[in-house]
Amino acid sequence: MEQHDAVFSLRDVTKTFPGVKALDRVKLDLYPGEVTALIGENGAGKSTLVKTMTGIYQPDEGSIYFQGAPIVVSNPEDARQLGITAIHQETVLFDDLSVTENIFAGNYLTKGPLKRLDWSAMQARTREILLEIEAPLDPDALLRGLSIGQKHMVAIARALSCDARVVILDEPTAALSHHEIQELYAIVNRLKAAGKAIMFITHKFDEIFAIADRYVVYRDGAFVGEGLISGVNEETLVEMMVARSMTEPFPKVEAAIGEPVLSVRDFNHPTEFADINFTVRAGEILGFYGLVGSGRTEIMQALYGLSKAASGDVQIMGQSVQIKSPADAIAAGLVYVPEERQQQGAIVDLPIYQNISLPQLNKLNPLGFLREAGEYELARAYGDRLQVKASSWSQPVNNLSGGNQQKVVIGKWLATQPKVIVMDEPTKGIDIGSKAAVHRFMSELVQEGLAVIMVSSELPEVMGMADRIIVMHEGLIVGELDRRDASAERIVGLATGGIAA
Repeated sequence: MEQHDAVFSLRDVTKTFPGVKALDRVKLDLYPGEVTALIGENGAGKSTLVKTMTGIYQPDEGSIYFQGAPIVVSNPEDARQLGITAIHQETVLFDDLSVTENIFAGNYLTKGPLKRLDWSAMQARTREILLEIEAPLDPDALLRGLSIGQKHMVAIARALSCDARVVILDEPTAALSHHEIQELYAIVNRLKAAGKAIMFITHKFDEIFAIADRYVVYRDGAFVGEGLISGVNEETLVEMMVARSMTEPFPKVEAAIGEPVLSVRDFNHPTEFADINFTVRAGEILGFYGLVGSGRTEIMQALYGLSKAASGDVQIMGQSVQIKSPADAIAAGLVYVPEERQQQGAIVDLPIYQNISLPQLNKLNPLGFLREAGEYELARAYGDRLQVKASSWSQPVNNLSGGNQQKVVIGKWLATQPKVIVMDEPTKGIDIGSKAAVHRFMSELVQEGLAVIMVSSELPEVMGMADRIIVMHEGLIVGELDRRDASAERIVGLATGGIAA
């Protein structure tokens, strides 16, 4: 590999928050025409690093260099002017604006001495970018009507609309289908060929070895090591990340499977899914697998009372239940941990203890007066059980790492003592250590007699944790496999409509 001088560097950068040293004298080098994978568990400092690079945070100590010269990135506009752009794990877009408006928000094209907005030029450029990334989207379409994967493509197009020199991709494939991931790889390779310096943040090792040229590992806010991908293997990277050997990535334990807890019959929706029939039993993890757009999440949201158009027979513990709202679902013993934890799973500006106690305010405060001591006790019980890493239970959820945010959301619903817990992409965007913790906890739940439904687009996760696997394709159940009979080839074949069960 041809050696270049780094286009962007950090040296001895430190960033401290109350009670937490998020970055501790870290270093980083990004090279033109190369992809550097930033690797580390949640809490390693990756998000803080990205915010420091893009001017959201200012370092307490250390230096930032751009093309060898020291710089100060005082705000996001400074970063944009330099050509530093980031596509974040949780896409920041505007649902009520069009694709074109989202792509050029804050960076509008103008014309004439009065600098009027040049919508024809922006729409033409939008079409060029969408064609480049092979995204069949209407430039005038509102984002509200797009899927998560399509919204992510808009975020990528937005970054490409600027003449970026440094491109940060933060968990870019978390919501993408296999086909969309391959398209993203093609985009990244075009950016490399154009001489861009790319930082790729992911927890998926197949992606690291497929796309990256270099790696940098952080642990607990500190720099651990760096090198060429060609000179390292997955086992070494994992040990660098966690300072221990992860010999069992899926800590599945056998649990006694009991009687049916949730039975769904003839469940239908006019546009999202049809003829859905399944049962999940006490002590069982039932996996739902399918590509983006297969209807997995839509089924779970309908069961939870978020979709008014769904119809069918739902029974919990042998009794038919009418679930018209999430409150009905919670009362019946069904809870839902959503895929989009920041938008749907937590109120991120509130502290941990208020998030965990939120569904039970009436129970905790029967006289109508808030008892913070009771809310703290509940948060302590479930926060400790899930090993949430925080400076205190009063810490805002927004200041936690992604893995710890997910633990707070899970803890909130477990505190209601449900009979069935639906976990939609439970390890999306969290590191290998936090994934293992969530998987261990899932095993504990079924050992205690809970019924767990796990929706996941991670094939190894489904095969490693589920007792049975339901495969979906275009709104239909196309197969149901026992874990002993499941193979990756068969599951993927069903999910793509290629083979019959």
